[in-house]
Amino acid sequence: MTKELLTRRKFKDGDNKHRPWQEEIFTADASHKCPTYVHRTPPCQGSCPSGEDIRGWLNIVRGIEKAPGDLPWQEYAFNRVTEANPFPAIMGRVCPAPCEDGCNRNEVEDHVGINAVEQFIGDYALEHQLKLQPVTTDSGKKVAIIGSGVAGLSCAYHLRRKGHACTVYEAREKSGGMMRYGIPGYRVPDEVLDGEIQRILDLGVDLQTNTKIGMDITFEELQSRFDVVFIALGAQSGMALPVPGGDAPNVISGVAFLQAFNDGRLRHTAGRVLVVGGGDTSMDVAAVARRLGHIEHVREHERAENIILGHMAHDVATVAHRQGADVTLISRESLDIMPATKTEVGHVTQEGVVIRDSLLPVEVVVGEDGRANGVRVVETDWSTGKMIIREGTEQVIDCDLLVSAIGQRGDLTGFEALDNGRGLIDADGYYRVKGHPDLFVGGDIIKPHLLTSAIGQGSIAAQGIDRYLSGSDPARRPRVDVHHFSLLNKLRETDLAPTGYEHVETRGTDGADFAIHNYEDRSSVEIVPSDELFLGHFSFEARNLRKESTITADSVLGSFGERIEGLTQEQARKEADRCMSCGMCFECNNCVVFCPQDAIFKVNKTQSTMGRYVDTDYNKCIGCHICEDVCPSGYIKMGLGE
Repeated sequence: MTKELLTRRKFKDGDNKHRPWQEEIFTADASHKCPTYVHRTPPCQGSCPSGEDIRGWLNIVRGIEKAPGDLPWQEYAFNRVTEANPFPAIMGRVCPAPCEDGCNRNEVEDHVGINAVEQFIGDYALEHQLKLQPVTTDSGKKVAIIGSGVAGLSCAYHLRRKGHACTVYEAREKSGGMMRYGIPGYRVPDEVLDGEIQRILDLGVDLQTNTKIGMDITFEELQSRFDVVFIALGAQSGMALPVPGGDAPNVISGVAFLQAFNDGRLRHTAGRVLVVGGGDTSMDVAAVARRLGHIEHVREHERAENIILGHMAHDVATVAHRQGADVTLISRESLDIMPATKTEVGHVTQEGVVIRDSLLPVEVVVGEDGRANGVRVVETDWSTGKMIIREGTEQVIDCDLLVSAIGQRGDLTGFEALDNGRGLIDADGYYRVKGHPDLFVGGDIIKPHLLTSAIGQGSIAAQGIDRYLSGSDPARRPRVDVHHFSLLNKLRETDLAPTGYEHVETRGTDGADFAIHNYEDRSSVEIVPSDELFLGHFSFEARNLRKESTITADSVLGSFGERIEGLTQEQARKEADRCMSCGMCFECNNCVVFCPQDAIFKVNKTQSTMGRYVDTDYNKCIGCHICEDVCPSGYIKMGLGE
């Protein structure tokens, strides 16, 4: 449901106080301040751990920023997305989209469906077999990458773009890490995963599967072969349930459960499955358990825990034996603060999973056979913002299989010296391993988090590795550490680049062809807030939602097809058109229309491009501030004249 705001006026009733004097200083209707065009980062990009230029590719999809030459706009948008993130089809499906939480459009009615448009771009690229930008340089340097999850592959991708040779070592048979083994295939189909990984390998990245560093090759041997090592082991070991009885044989981790399912070993589960945890992994476990169902008469070697723990590869003769598993998920947090995304909570509830919040496990109840048959829990109270146990509220919840999805840690066998004591590896702000200048690290092995976070860490680590290989100290990270639109690059792309500067004293640079006049780039230090936009420009417009197949508690059994259907091209363009282009001109003409002095004018078409649509004649401008007030995107600031 979208919210409806009572007003979208820039100035509200009671706004009768002047702004700071240094901004005002009016004489009648004039001031000494004239407009300048200031590029700032929108909050969607500032909220994106991958650092995507989201506004940029949305403006390409909607048709404002034009592709050069005869390049299709879809391919141009794909190129812009993959400057930061080489997995748009995957992330468009599974990313919980923190960018949408930061979207300024929330102050109008509802956020832009950013991940829906990203999925369209990614699916188009796969359908049309688009390639990543080719590598044009060769540094002669070699980097080893341990782990082929998103962090490792992201780092390999960005390093190859810089000309470095990369070899990725993967302990399993297939690449993908938690993307393949930790996310159910009905959320990310294998063909999508394989297609996006193959594009990276096609750049010349060498992949060595079935090779476990620390066993097949020692870590020390690897270091001797390569100039730098990037460690992206992931955190694929689940955390045990830290209560008495938590070591019972049918108490298994959520990570092991999902890996067994994605391996194809787990084809059915127990009758009563109890999942402990409140994150997205616990939701995935619960959803898979519902889809699998259970077999009424289970032989000992067919028990789910034996299959999950790798005791045998189970093959059920027919799906007809399945019956709906009774799945309950308990979380110590209350429903409103549960870490899982609201979408996932809604999905698993529709699929027949019972969610019981504010329950803390205190003991696993073990039967005479040594197996868990229930969990003793106690109610919790979060009304103060902290967990308080409610005394006298103990109860037992019965189960046949208990899945602990409360956290993850890495398997640091062979890397014991790097273990921080919690099964993880510490890193500095540049993702270097402390005390080891030739070792970098990223992904869940630092701290289990979102896939998009791991992608961003791989990108930043690649920049640090590149500087290390060139003998330079790591560059100071910008305050707003994401990929930004570059006006200079855009001018070069459209054959409008400034000419060379002779570096001699000169005047009248506003007309010089070596200068970019009337433009300031603050994108690396400022994020534009909603209160600096003219929200009244935007009409109420509902989101273009992706269609979802209707799943019920009955129909979910054996249903492993994709639940979400991507947007059509028309829908994607309409959704992108809802973007308010915060911090960048989107050619609405408000400033031109409302300027009382005709001081603002459109740049000649032969000289116009994205970010160079309007200009100001300062011989006419009186500094009335109207252009700033009616600028929807917050692109105009009254600053010239200081």
